[in-house]
Amino acid sequence: MKRVSSILFMIAAGLMFTHCTNKNAPIQYPEAAMGSDTDVYFGVKVADPYRWLENDTAPEVEEWVKQQNEITQTYLQKIPFREALNKRLTDLSNYEKIGTPFKKHGKYYFYRNDGLQNQSVLYVKETLDGEAEVLLDPNTLSDDGTVALNGISFSNDGKYLAYTISRSGSDWVEIYVMDLATRQLTPDHIEWAKFTDAAWHGDGFYYSCYDRPEAGKEYSNKNENHKIFYHKMGTTQEEDVLTYENPKYPQRFYTASVNEDETVMFISEDGFGAGNNLMMKDLRKPNAPVVALTTNADYIYSPMEVMGNTIYFYTNYQAPKYRLMKADIDHPSIDNWTEVIPEGENVMSSAAIIDGKLVLTYNQDCSQHAYVYTLDGKQMHEVELPTLGTVWFSGDKDEKEVFYGFSSFTFPSCIYKYDIDNNKSELYMAPKVDFKSDDYLTEQIFFTSKDGSKIPMFITYKRGLNLRGNNPVLIYGYGGFNISLNPSFSTMRIPFLENGGIYAQVNLRGGGEYGEDWHQAGTKMNKQNVFDDFIAAAEYLINENYTNPQKVAIMGGSNGGLLVGACVNQRPDLFRVAIPQVGVMDMLRYHLFTIGWNWAPDYGTSADSKEMFEYLYKYSPLHNIKNDGTPYPAIMVTTADHDDRVVPAHSFKYTAALQASNTGNAPKLIRIETKAGHGGGMPLSKVIDEYTDIYAFIMYNLGMKPKF
Repeated sequence: MKRVSSILFMIAAGLMFTHCTNKNAPIQYPEAAMGSDTDVYFGVKVADPYRWLENDTAPEVEEWVKQQNEITQTYLQKIPFREALNKRLTDLSNYEKIGTPFKKHGKYYFYRNDGLQNQSVLYVKETLDGEAEVLLDPNTLSDDGTVALNGISFSNDGKYLAYTISRSGSDWVEIYVMDLATRQLTPDHIEWAKFTDAAWHGDGFYYSCYDRPEAGKEYSNKNENHKIFYHKMGTTQEEDVLTYENPKYPQRFYTASVNEDETVMFISEDGFGAGNNLMMKDLRKPNAPVVALTTNADYIYSPMEVMGNTIYFYTNYQAPKYRLMKADIDHPSIDNWTEVIPEGENVMSSAAIIDGKLVLTYNQDCSQHAYVYTLDGKQMHEVELPTLGTVWFSGDKDEKEVFYGFSSFTFPSCIYKYDIDNNKSELYMAPKVDFKSDDYLTEQIFFTSKDGSKIPMFITYKRGLNLRGNNPVLIYGYGGFNISLNPSFSTMRIPFLENGGIYAQVNLRGGGEYGEDWHQAGTKMNKQNVFDDFIAAAEYLINENYTNPQKVAIMGGSNGGLLVGACVNQRPDLFRVAIPQVGVMDMLRYHLFTIGWNWAPDYGTSADSKEMFEYLYKYSPLHNIKNDGTPYPAIMVTTADHDDRVVPAHSFKYTAALQASNTGNAPKLIRIETKAGHGGGMPLSKVIDEYTDIYAFIMYNLGMKPKF
């Protein structure tokens, strides 16, 4: 108790906040106690003085969070245009949003938000032009919108709808079942599920879950021993049958899927390589064993559809830019797979079978193109899209109706009805956003990184903007986990653009824009390439007279938060503002929390080898904060109390170290959201409030004087 009391005293004693008209007036932060925790890695002692902040439910940590939020809110309340910005973002968000329709068992379903609803509502129609009825409204599941609808799964006989919900943004989900005839919930209820939907088979479904976690540690303890269970309708979760587990490898994920005809169950095993392994159980044969189809988890194997006795696979096996393959259901081992669509010049980013045809999308220099093929691999036509952007399709293998959504930086998400036989698109829904798209332009450039690699970047700004080296710029990046950043629309960026800001989105190595080689070029001992690319992007914008270092803000989330933290340490002179969102900031201990071990294929771990430890230690944001008076940008860290993906301890420890270091007078703040997680499922009201604070902080510290 003595340790708790002393920490609380030090926090309270340090709680003083002074704010002058100068935005960089010194701030007296809550003083965080420095503990004596030390780890030894290959003979190197590494101090971890703020390890006590890892215990996010401890009273002293809760007090620290409270005081940090008070300081941050006091600072933000001084920004003169914050309230007007919040109103502008609220007005911009207040428009009807409709998701891409899809057809199931003869009825049409879609998601709709009438404007400012916290969560989108699931609707159903008997006919495409018929009257829509509410099927499931997640806004009724909580008073504050913090219960989100994660996924839905229709039983193959059309009787039931299983749906997953998450609470307060956590990755934990619960499964409920609705009787579609009565629209009443059945007694079936599943808890402590994670990374799963319901995979229907017979009179029940498969799902994946963990054992009930220790009370008080639900959002921080390491998740191990993912298991697949079968739930029979009308029974309790305690009666569910364990279908698959692999205790030999507790740090792996196991998820089940069943095809519509219920002839095959696939089990994907991942979390330990760049891809996954795939297993299969033949549901046509009683007591059939689970058999391995693949053995090398460095590749991605995704069963996309089963057509009769033929299984179609989307994979990058021996094809870094992906290809389509197929196999007979009786001989499914990868040795028997044959090629349908070979690897091409561009990355195949998605594949689906709709109306008995292959619908494929490709990444071409980071924007998407779509094509229709026959099932035997002959190209029929290219789908004509409105401009460079991102496209997603909705349809069923046996249905004629096809829809697709499209979006770009200045193109709000629209829905098109697509005639797949005649290759004709018809606008189905266009949102009415208070935004004049024609007033803005997007250009794509390619700049040279430190090692000579060419890196693409999209730049969006107002037409006629005077590019004389003094424009405020916001640079966004991610660069990891094979994730591609394609063009997309966000109302949250509009006020920044309206007031002369330039938005730059960089396609860094580590992503999936150019295939697996591009991904691997930004992983493990190549991770510095990602930071070099991001730094080179800022240098390009400065050298080409878009801006100057006093006008540059950078932002990124999760792996992108790591990106921001590392680049600030390496080049603090290059940026004026930095927003690391829910970032991975402690690269030596990240694998010890929740599912952090799953990121080892991209990062490596401090336990792997002396070389890997030294590499991680050299760029870890927490461990490389300068303390010699070097001026740092204005920094606002963001995290949330229910983030069980990247636990808030990362941001807590980083912020404490940042505030204790001698990095100049620019503010070093942290914004800690309550009843929220890694970002998914956050109610719209919280999204608006968070981005009000983020953009207010950015614009204020860039010296902008916006008009709304």
